[in-house]
Amino acid sequence: MRAWSVVETGKPLKELELPTPEPTGKQVLLEITHAGVCHSDLHIWEGEYDLGSRGKMKLTDRGVVLPLAMGHEIVGKVLKWGPEANSAGLKVGDHMIVFPWVGCGKCAECLADEDNMCRVKPASLGVYQNGGYATHVVAPEPRHLVPLGNLDPSLAATYACSGITVFSAINKVMPMPPDEPIVVVGAGGLGMNAIAVLKAKGHKRIVVVDVSQAKLDAAKTEGASDTVLADGPDTAKKIIDTAGGAVGAIIDLVNGTDTARFAFDALRKGGKLVQVGLFGGEMNIPLPLMPIRALTIQGSYVGNVKELRELVGIAQSGKLPAIPITNMPLNQANAALNRLKDGKVVGRIVLTADAA
Repeated sequence: MRAWSVVETGKPLKELELPTPEPTGKQVLLEITHAGVCHSDLHIWEGEYDLGSRGKMKLTDRGVVLPLAMGHEIVGKVLKWGPEANSAGLKVGDHMIVFPWVGCGKCAECLADEDNMCRVKPASLGVYQNGGYATHVVAPEPRHLVPLGNLDPSLAATYACSGITVFSAINKVMPMPPDEPIVVVGAGGLGMNAIAVLKAKGHKRIVVVDVSQAKLDAAKTEGASDTVLADGPDTAKKIIDTAGGAVGAIIDLVNGTDTARFAFDALRKGGKLVQVGLFGGEMNIPLPLMPIRALTIQGSYVGNVKELRELVGIAQSGKLPAIPITNMPLNQANAALNRLKDGKVVGRIVLTADAA
Protein backbone atom coordinates (compact mmCIF):
# COMPACT_ATOMS: atom_id res chain seq x y z
CA MET A 1 0.00 0.00 0.00
CA ARG A 2 0.98 3.64 -0.41
CA ALA A 3 0.53 6.24 2.31
CA TRP A 4 1.05 10.01 2.30
CA SER A 5 2.42 10.36 5.79
CA VAL A 6 3.58 12.84 8.38
CA VAL A 7 7.18 11.80 8.92
CA GLU A 8 8.27 15.00 10.65
CA THR A 9 5.83 17.53 12.12
CA GLY A 10 5.45 20.69 10.10
CA LYS A 11 7.28 19.21 7.11
CA PRO A 12 5.72 18.12 3.79
CA LEU A 13 4.02 14.73 3.76
CA LYS A 14 6.05 11.90 2.29
CA GLU A 15 4.79 9.10 0.08
CA LEU A 16 5.70 5.80 1.73
CA GLU A 17 5.45 2.23 0.47
CA LEU A 18 4.15 0.06 3.31
CA PRO A 19 3.08 -3.58 3.56
CA THR A 20 -0.61 -3.95 2.83
CA PRO A 21 -2.20 -5.10 6.11
CA GLU A 22 -3.61 -8.61 6.36
CA PRO A 23 -6.85 -8.48 8.39
CA THR A 24 -7.09 -10.69 11.45
CA GLY A 25 -9.88 -11.40 13.92
CA LYS A 26 -12.83 -9.10 13.16
CA GLN A 27 -10.77 -6.67 11.06
CA VAL A 28 -11.87 -5.56 7.60
CA LEU A 29 -9.44 -4.36 4.93
CA LEU A 30 -10.74 -1.70 2.55
CA GLU A 31 -9.34 0.00 -0.53
CA ILE A 32 -9.79 3.72 0.01
CA THR A 33 -11.71 5.65 -2.64
CA HIS A 34 -12.30 8.97 -0.83
CA ALA A 35 -10.76 10.75 2.17
CA GLY A 36 -11.79 14.13 3.57
CA VAL A 37 -9.27 16.73 4.73
CA CYS A 38 -10.21 18.00 8.19
CA HIS A 39 -8.96 21.06 10.09
CA SER A 40 -7.90 18.84 12.97
CA ASP A 41 -5.40 17.24 10.58
CA LEU A 42 -3.56 20.56 10.65
CA HIS A 43 -3.00 20.22 14.40
CA ILE A 44 -1.62 16.72 13.98
CA TRP A 45 0.52 17.83 11.03
CA GLU A 46 1.86 20.81 13.00
CA GLY A 47 2.48 18.55 15.98
CA GLU A 48 0.83 20.42 18.81
CA TYR A 49 -2.26 21.99 20.35
CA ASP A 50 -2.36 25.43 21.97
CA LEU A 51 -3.34 25.19 25.65
CA GLY A 52 -3.00 28.91 26.36
CA SER A 53 -1.12 29.67 29.58
CA ARG A 54 -0.55 25.93 30.08
CA GLY A 55 1.69 25.80 27.03
CA LYS A 56 1.42 23.24 24.24
CA MET A 57 0.15 19.69 24.09
CA LYS A 58 2.47 17.74 21.81
CA LEU A 59 1.59 14.82 19.59
CA THR A 60 3.55 12.57 21.91
CA ASP A 61 1.36 13.74 24.83
CA ARG A 62 -1.59 12.21 23.00
CA GLY A 63 0.27 9.01 22.20
CA VAL A 64 0.62 9.71 18.49
CA VAL A 65 3.55 7.96 16.81
CA LEU A 66 5.11 8.97 13.47
CA PRO A 67 5.15 8.22 10.61
CA LEU A 68 1.39 8.55 10.34
CA ALA A 69 -1.02 8.65 7.43
CA MET A 70 -3.66 11.11 8.64
CA GLY A 71 -7.25 11.26 7.40
CA HIS A 72 -10.33 10.18 9.34
CA GLU A 73 -13.11 10.86 6.83
CA ILE A 74 -12.88 7.65 4.86
CA VAL A 75 -14.94 5.85 2.24
CA GLY A 76 -13.64 2.64 0.71
CA LYS A 77 -14.45 -0.73 -0.84
CA VAL A 78 -14.21 -3.98 1.10
CA LEU A 79 -11.37 -6.25 -0.03
CA LYS A 80 -11.13 -8.96 2.64
CA TRP A 81 -11.74 -9.61 6.32
CA GLY A 82 -10.53 -11.69 9.24
CA PRO A 83 -12.07 -15.07 10.17
CA GLU A 84 -14.13 -13.68 13.07
CA ALA A 85 -15.94 -11.25 10.73
CA ASN A 86 -17.31 -14.01 8.47
CA SER A 87 -20.84 -13.83 9.85
CA ALA A 88 -21.17 -10.09 9.31
CA GLY A 89 -22.68 -10.33 5.81
CA LEU A 90 -19.78 -8.57 4.14
CA LYS A 91 -19.18 -8.86 0.42
CA VAL A 92 -16.08 -7.99 -1.57
CA GLY A 93 -16.66 -4.65 -3.26
CA ASP A 94 -19.13 -3.31 -0.69
CA HIS A 95 -18.75 0.50 -0.67
CA MET A 96 -18.60 1.63 2.95
CA ILE A 97 -18.26 4.73 5.10
CA VAL A 98 -15.65 3.98 7.77
CA PHE A 99 -16.27 5.07 11.36
CA PRO A 100 -12.81 6.22 12.50
CA TRP A 101 -13.20 7.03 16.22
CA VAL A 102 -12.41 3.54 17.44
CA GLY A 103 -11.16 2.45 20.84
CA CYS A 104 -10.10 -0.72 22.62
CA GLY A 105 -13.20 -2.60 21.50
CA LYS A 106 -13.72 -4.23 24.89
CA CYS A 107 -14.67 -1.58 27.46
CA ALA A 108 -18.23 -0.61 28.38
CA GLU A 109 -18.16 2.44 26.11
CA CYS A 110 -16.94 0.51 23.08
CA LEU A 111 -19.43 -2.32 23.66
CA ALA A 112 -22.19 0.31 23.78
CA ASP A 113 -21.13 1.63 20.33
CA GLU A 114 -19.68 4.72 21.99
CA ASP A 115 -16.08 4.00 20.97
CA ASN A 116 -15.23 7.71 20.75
CA MET A 117 -15.47 7.83 24.55
CA CYS A 118 -13.11 4.89 25.12
CA ARG A 119 -10.99 5.51 28.21
CA VAL A 120 -8.78 2.42 27.85
CA LYS A 121 -6.96 2.78 24.53
CA PRO A 122 -8.20 5.30 21.96
CA ALA A 123 -7.11 4.05 18.53
CA SER A 124 -8.71 6.49 16.09
CA LEU A 125 -7.91 6.00 12.41
CA GLY A 126 -5.76 8.82 11.08
CA VAL A 127 -4.69 9.78 14.61
CA TYR A 128 -3.29 6.75 16.44
CA GLN A 129 -3.04 4.48 13.40
CA ASN A 130 -2.89 4.99 9.65
CA GLY A 131 -6.01 6.49 8.16
CA GLY A 132 -7.36 7.89 4.93
CA TYR A 133 -4.32 9.47 3.28
CA ALA A 134 -3.44 6.04 1.91
CA THR A 135 -4.57 3.43 -0.56
CA HIS A 136 -5.80 0.99 2.11
CA VAL A 137 -7.17 1.09 5.64
CA VAL A 138 -8.16 -1.46 8.28
CA ALA A 139 -11.46 -1.13 10.16
CA PRO A 140 -11.31 -2.98 13.49
CA GLU A 141 -14.78 -4.51 13.17
CA PRO A 142 -17.65 -4.71 10.68
CA ARG A 143 -19.78 -2.60 13.06
CA HIS A 144 -17.53 0.34 12.20
CA LEU A 145 -18.71 0.23 8.57
CA VAL A 146 -21.86 1.93 7.30
CA PRO A 147 -23.07 1.09 3.77
CA LEU A 148 -22.74 3.99 1.33
CA GLY A 149 -26.01 3.22 -0.43
CA ASN A 150 -27.15 5.94 -2.82
CA LEU A 151 -24.86 8.67 -1.47
CA ASP A 152 -22.16 10.58 -3.31
CA PRO A 153 -18.99 9.08 -1.80
CA SER A 154 -17.21 12.46 -1.70
CA LEU A 155 -20.00 13.95 0.38
CA ALA A 156 -20.49 10.80 2.45
CA ALA A 157 -16.83 10.81 3.50
CA THR A 158 -17.43 14.08 5.37
CA TYR A 159 -20.12 12.44 7.51
CA ALA A 160 -17.51 10.30 9.32
CA CYS A 161 -16.11 13.38 11.07
CA SER A 162 -17.55 16.72 10.04
CA GLY A 163 -21.05 15.30 9.82
CA ILE A 164 -21.24 13.33 13.07
CA THR A 165 -19.24 15.98 14.92
CA VAL A 166 -21.87 18.63 14.29
CA PHE A 167 -24.70 16.10 14.55
CA SER A 168 -23.54 15.10 18.04
CA ALA A 169 -23.01 18.73 19.09
CA ILE A 170 -26.44 19.78 17.80
CA ASN A 171 -28.05 16.87 19.65
CA LYS A 172 -26.59 18.33 22.86
CA VAL A 173 -28.61 21.56 22.51
CA MET A 174 -31.81 20.04 21.15
CA PRO A 175 -34.74 20.14 21.41
CA MET A 176 -35.25 23.83 20.69
CA PRO A 177 -38.12 25.65 19.00
CA PRO A 178 -37.31 25.95 15.27
CA ASP A 179 -37.59 29.74 15.33
CA GLU A 180 -35.27 30.19 18.32
CA PRO A 181 -31.75 31.18 17.19
CA ILE A 182 -28.96 28.62 17.31
CA VAL A 183 -25.56 30.23 16.77
CA VAL A 184 -22.88 28.35 14.82
CA VAL A 185 -19.37 29.77 15.17
CA GLY A 186 -17.28 28.90 12.10
CA ALA A 187 -18.36 28.63 8.46
CA GLY A 188 -15.84 26.05 7.25
CA GLY A 189 -16.59 22.41 6.48
CA LEU A 190 -18.03 21.82 9.95
CA GLY A 191 -20.15 24.95 9.74
CA MET A 192 -21.59 23.96 6.38
CA ASN A 193 -22.50 20.53 7.70
CA ALA A 194 -24.02 22.14 10.81
CA ILE A 195 -26.31 24.23 8.60
CA ALA A 196 -27.27 21.10 6.65
CA VAL A 197 -28.03 19.07 9.80
CA LEU A 198 -30.04 21.89 11.39
CA LYS A 199 -32.08 22.27 8.20
CA ALA A 200 -32.67 18.51 8.10
CA LYS A 201 -33.97 18.74 11.67
CA GLY A 202 -36.38 21.48 10.60
CA HIS A 203 -34.58 24.32 12.37
CA LYS A 204 -35.18 27.72 10.78
CA ARG A 205 -33.13 30.26 12.73
CA ILE A 206 -29.46 29.53 12.07
CA VAL A 207 -27.02 32.34 12.89
CA VAL A 208 -23.49 31.76 11.53
CA VAL A 209 -20.43 33.69 12.76
CA ASP A 210 -17.07 33.85 10.97
CA VAL A 211 -14.13 36.18 10.30
CA SER A 212 -14.47 35.71 6.52
CA GLN A 213 -17.21 37.50 4.62
CA ALA A 214 -16.76 35.09 1.70
CA LYS A 215 -17.44 32.12 3.97
CA LEU A 216 -20.44 33.89 5.47
CA ASP A 217 -21.79 34.49 1.97
CA ALA A 218 -21.40 30.76 1.29
CA ALA A 219 -23.16 29.98 4.58
CA LYS A 220 -26.05 32.19 3.55
CA THR A 221 -26.26 30.38 0.24
CA GLU A 222 -26.32 27.04 2.08
CA GLY A 223 -29.24 28.12 4.26
CA ALA A 224 -28.09 30.25 7.20
CA SER A 225 -30.86 32.65 8.18
CA ASP A 226 -28.43 35.27 9.53
CA THR A 227 -24.68 35.90 9.52
CA VAL A 228 -22.34 37.88 11.76
CA LEU A 229 -18.89 39.06 10.75
CA ALA A 230 -16.52 38.64 13.72
CA ASP A 231 -14.27 41.58 12.91
CA GLY A 232 -13.84 43.31 16.26
CA PRO A 233 -14.34 43.31 20.03
CA ASP A 234 -18.09 43.87 19.71
CA THR A 235 -18.91 40.44 18.24
CA ALA A 236 -21.03 39.37 21.21
CA LYS A 237 -23.15 42.51 20.85
CA LYS A 238 -23.52 41.88 17.11
CA ILE A 239 -24.70 38.34 17.79
CA ILE A 240 -27.24 39.55 20.36
CA ASP A 241 -28.48 42.29 18.02
CA THR A 242 -28.77 39.89 15.08
CA ALA A 243 -30.53 37.22 17.12
CA GLY A 244 -32.91 39.69 18.73
CA GLY A 245 -31.54 39.06 22.21
CA ALA A 246 -29.07 36.88 24.07
CA VAL A 247 -29.16 33.32 22.77
CA GLY A 248 -29.89 29.92 24.26
CA ALA A 249 -27.48 27.77 22.25
CA ILE A 250 -24.09 28.40 20.70
CA ILE A 251 -22.01 25.70 18.99
CA ASP A 252 -18.39 26.84 18.73
CA LEU A 253 -16.74 24.96 15.89
CA VAL A 254 -13.60 27.09 16.18
CA ASN A 255 -13.13 27.15 19.97
CA GLY A 256 -10.34 29.65 20.37
CA THR A 257 -9.73 32.23 23.07
CA ASP A 258 -11.62 34.96 21.21
CA THR A 259 -14.58 32.84 20.11
CA ALA A 260 -15.02 31.37 23.60
CA ARG A 261 -15.19 34.87 25.07
CA PHE A 262 -17.78 36.30 22.70
CA ALA A 263 -19.82 33.10 22.75
CA PHE A 264 -19.99 33.13 26.56
CA ASP A 265 -20.94 36.81 26.56
CA ALA A 266 -23.78 36.23 24.09
CA LEU A 267 -25.57 33.54 26.14
CA ARG A 268 -28.91 34.18 27.79
CA LYS A 269 -29.90 32.89 31.21
CA GLY A 270 -30.00 29.11 31.02
CA GLY A 271 -27.99 29.15 27.80
CA LYS A 272 -25.61 26.42 26.66
CA LEU A 273 -22.24 26.71 24.92
CA VAL A 274 -21.02 23.53 23.21
CA GLN A 275 -17.32 23.62 22.40
CA VAL A 276 -16.18 21.53 19.45
CA GLY A 277 -13.17 23.04 17.66
CA LEU A 278 -9.49 22.63 18.47
CA PHE A 279 -8.21 26.07 17.45
CA GLY A 280 -6.75 26.46 20.92
CA GLY A 281 -6.09 28.95 23.68
CA GLU A 282 -7.98 29.14 26.93
CA MET A 283 -11.21 30.42 28.39
CA ASN A 284 -11.38 32.88 31.27
CA ILE A 285 -14.86 33.33 32.69
CA PRO A 286 -16.28 35.31 35.63
CA LEU A 287 -17.30 32.46 37.91
CA PRO A 288 -20.28 34.11 39.67
CA LEU A 289 -22.03 34.42 36.30
CA MET A 290 -22.12 30.66 35.88
CA PRO A 291 -24.61 30.05 38.71
CA ILE A 292 -26.30 33.45 38.47
CA ARG A 293 -27.15 32.84 34.82
CA ALA A 294 -27.42 29.03 35.14
CA LEU A 295 -25.10 28.55 32.16
CA THR A 296 -23.77 25.30 30.73
CA ILE A 297 -20.42 24.87 28.98
CA GLN A 298 -19.95 21.42 27.46
CA GLY A 299 -17.29 19.83 25.30
CA SER A 300 -18.32 17.59 22.42
CA TYR A 301 -15.83 15.08 21.01
CA VAL A 302 -16.73 13.96 17.47
CA GLY A 303 -19.58 11.44 17.63
CA ASN A 304 -20.31 7.72 17.94
CA VAL A 305 -21.11 5.07 15.38
CA LYS A 306 -24.80 5.10 16.36
CA GLU A 307 -24.92 8.77 15.39
CA LEU A 308 -23.13 8.02 12.12
CA ARG A 309 -25.73 5.38 11.24
CA GLU A 310 -28.55 7.80 12.08
CA LEU A 311 -26.98 10.65 10.11
CA VAL A 312 -26.35 8.45 7.06
CA GLY A 313 -29.97 7.31 7.23
CA ILE A 314 -31.13 10.93 7.14
CA ALA A 315 -28.83 11.62 4.19
CA GLN A 316 -30.01 8.53 2.31
CA SER A 317 -33.60 9.69 2.76
CA GLY A 318 -32.75 12.87 0.86
CA LYS A 319 -33.36 15.20 3.81
CA LEU A 320 -29.74 16.29 4.35
CA PRO A 321 -28.58 19.08 2.01
CA ALA A 322 -25.18 18.72 0.36
CA ILE A 323 -22.24 20.95 1.26
CA PRO A 324 -19.66 22.35 -1.19
CA ILE A 325 -17.03 19.73 -2.02
CA THR A 326 -13.72 20.16 -3.85
CA ASN A 327 -12.08 16.95 -5.06
CA MET A 328 -8.32 16.60 -5.31
CA PRO A 329 -6.22 13.49 -6.10
CA LEU A 330 -4.95 11.58 -3.10
CA ASN A 331 -1.35 12.24 -4.06
CA GLN A 332 -2.02 15.97 -3.63
CA ALA A 333 -2.76 15.63 0.09
CA ASN A 334 0.06 18.02 0.91
CA ALA A 335 -1.35 20.74 -1.37
CA ALA A 336 -4.80 20.19 0.12
CA LEU A 337 -3.49 20.71 3.65
CA ASN A 338 -1.78 23.94 2.63
CA ARG A 339 -4.97 25.23 1.00
CA LEU A 340 -6.83 24.52 4.22
CA LYS A 341 -4.11 26.14 6.31
CA ASP A 342 -4.28 29.28 4.16
CA GLY A 343 -8.06 29.54 4.64
CA LYS A 344 -8.79 28.97 0.95
CA VAL A 345 -11.36 26.22 1.32
CA VAL A 346 -15.13 26.68 1.20
CA GLY A 347 -16.81 23.53 2.46
CA ARG A 348 -14.55 20.48 2.31
CA ILE A 349 -11.67 19.11 0.27
CA VAL A 350 -12.04 15.39 -0.36
CA LEU A 351 -9.11 13.41 -1.72
CA THR A 352 -9.91 10.75 -4.31
CA ALA A 353 -8.01 7.67 -5.41
CA ASP A 354 -8.33 8.76 -9.07
CA ALA A 355 -4.93 9.53 -10.58
CA ALA A 356 -3.27 8.93 -7.23
